[in-house]
Amino acid sequence: VLIAIGRDACTRNIGLETIGVNINEKNGKVPVNDEEQTNVPYVYAIGDILDGKLELTPVAIQAGKLLARRLYGGSSIKCDYINVPTTVFTPLEYGCCGLAEEKAIEEYGKQNLEVYHSLFWPLEWTVPGRDNNTCYAKIICNKHDNNRVVGFHVLGPNAGEVTQGFAAAIKCGLTKELLDETIGIHPTCAEVFTTMDITKASGQDITQRGC
Repeated sequence: VLIAIGRDACTRNIGLETIGVNINEKNGKVPVNDEEQTNVPYVYAIGDILDGKLELTPVAIQAGKLLARRLYGGSSIKCDYINVPTTVFTPLEYGCCGLAEEKAIEEYGKQNLEVYHSLFWPLEWTVPGRDNNTCYAKIICNKHDNNRVVGFHVLGPNAGEVTQGFAAAIKCGLTKELLDETIGIHPTCAEVFTTMDITKASGQDITQRGC
């Protein structure tokens, strides 16, 4: 049983209405612009209280550091709320970075994207004979931006470790060509991202028959 209850935004009794700060009446969260500024110019909000942003501690820490540097250190760097490596630590881990396929289609249009995907069989699953078509890898590429990777998704063992490594590459503008030019470490789960050649649009079979 997976219980994901989330967090409650306790904003209704701290005096925000006194100074005119808007909140989302449905969830109590605070809408902000891309600099974490509320509708009241001298009031900022960061972390889980933000409306429509990720409820992740590392995101709040990063946003807080960058906000302090903009306010008092002369910086102009804003927090990137898109390319955030995230993992669900279920028994079979799921990791992602960037956009979900549905969100990417909404933002770029289906015709402008190429989605590569593959099932894979982790080495440690071969001896006990576990299902060789349970783990899954997918990247979403923007065809009109040099096939830049805008979405990264992996379902398999140690997905968190895999995603953390690829997240740095995505921040650097990772493309499908760069992935293809990267030599994989055999036999690892992450290797699958260096050999992907089947697109969803092709309709080809992605089932695996060996490791």
